[in-house]
Amino acid sequence: MKKIKQLYILLAFCLTATSCSDSFLELAPISNATADNFKTTDDFELAVNSAYATLYTVYHPEGPISYVNEQMSDNAIMFNISGIQADKWQFKDYSLMTTNTMLYQFWQDYYKAVFSTNIVLNKIEGANLSATYKDEVKAQMMFLRALYYFNMVQTWGDIPLVTTPLTGDEAYAVVRSPQTAIYDQIKKDLLFAIDKLPLSSAVPATKIGRASKGAAQTLLGKVYLTIGDKTNAATVLKDVVNSNQYALLSTYASLWGATVKNTKESIFEIQFIGGSVSAPYSRYYQTFYPNNNFLGFYGSGMNQVTDDLYNEYESKDPRRDLSIALGYNNGNTFIAQKYPIKWTHSNAVLGSGNPLSNNNFMVLRYADVLLMLSEATGDPSYLNLVRSRAGLPKFGEAGYPNTYGTVDLAVEHERRVELALEFHRWFDLKRTNRAVSLLAPKGKAITNDKLLLPIPQIVRSQNPAITQNVGYN
Repeated sequence: MKKIKQLYILLAFCLTATSCSDSFLELAPISNATADNFKTTDDFELAVNSAYATLYTVYHPEGPISYVNEQMSDNAIMFNISGIQADKWQFKDYSLMTTNTMLYQFWQDYYKAVFSTNIVLNKIEGANLSATYKDEVKAQMMFLRALYYFNMVQTWGDIPLVTTPLTGDEAYAVVRSPQTAIYDQIKKDLLFAIDKLPLSSAVPATKIGRASKGAAQTLLGKVYLTIGDKTNAATVLKDVVNSNQYALLSTYASLWGATVKNTKESIFEIQFIGGSVSAPYSRYYQTFYPNNNFLGFYGSGMNQVTDDLYNEYESKDPRRDLSIALGYNNGNTFIAQKYPIKWTHSNAVLGSGNPLSNNNFMVLRYADVLLMLSEATGDPSYLNLVRSRAGLPKFGEAGYPNTYGTVDLAVEHERRVELALEFHRWFDLKRTNRAVSLLAPKGKAITNDKLLLPIPQIVRSQNPAITQNVGYN
């Protein structure tokens, strides 16, 4: 436990120690004083931890994945979020301007994260270290880079593809690569990672939180689904199942809690440690709590739950009340406002006015694999495993809702309620070509052009060779 706590503290240091240049792509942090002196495994372990620390920014509860997958979907709304309100609401309203400050911040966040992986990959090649260790480091970085590029290509479409560290001047020569090239790089990175990463059971206790072979396979399966290759998706996802590394927990309730970490169902999980302002504590509880201070801290009111999501659950589905609260108490007065409770840490230590929560965040979990397998194969047996865990009628049996009469609709429904508010919904709807037809009737100003976000204007001002997405000129 001591070694793991030291790793968390190191991650927190790495996260705060990096500043960045003014390059138009924000690709090249200049304060990484040790970058030119990477020699030992200790040097590279520090750099690898720094790269993993970028997960805290990209998967922040107010980060790019949260805004795109929840605010742009039919799952969530927001109340009284701090910052520039108009810029935040543009995501929800499909009225994004190219000058949106958050849009540019998200662009920077991703490219800084990509740089952190690229610099390690660049330096490890010339290091006088064992080939086995070098392959392990490269596989870890390629997994992270693939994850970030996968999120980015779904968000913006064609984007600059950068696989080596760039100076500010070099960045000006980089223009957008087609989505096919981005996906080719993602697949290349993940295939290398699958070949070199250990099974989950072989990950040392001191490296909990790093990617495993199963994480790379799961991500590759999702990539294949996204590009319409269901055959390869099914093959690689079945490899995850047949590895016997993962299993559904016995109950949905057992997935959640401040001390629930790295269970048999978790495939890739972001690590947090609560109780100290000097460690990377979890912010999901506070950020997703309604905007008040009745508990001794101000909740942010982010990703408050829509009635549409709440009503998606079947009446006897236990996952609804384990995922969503109907409101909160102000003294003796009940305030009706639905909000997420998966990451609740009600007795978290308070520090600087914030609950220093301990909850981890699962990016990939086994239920996701099973639901993707039903999507890839058309076989509802995988989906039915997830429903059985919830104690609900199986697809094809008496009592299953008539509303979801095909396997595709059944998967869409099951993914929404099983993975609610875990940053999947909008990408799911884009992947299945359902975003416009489903969201427009619900009042979203979505069009085919708005299935991609605009390229930030500052990027194009600094390099006019960068083109804009259709509909934003």
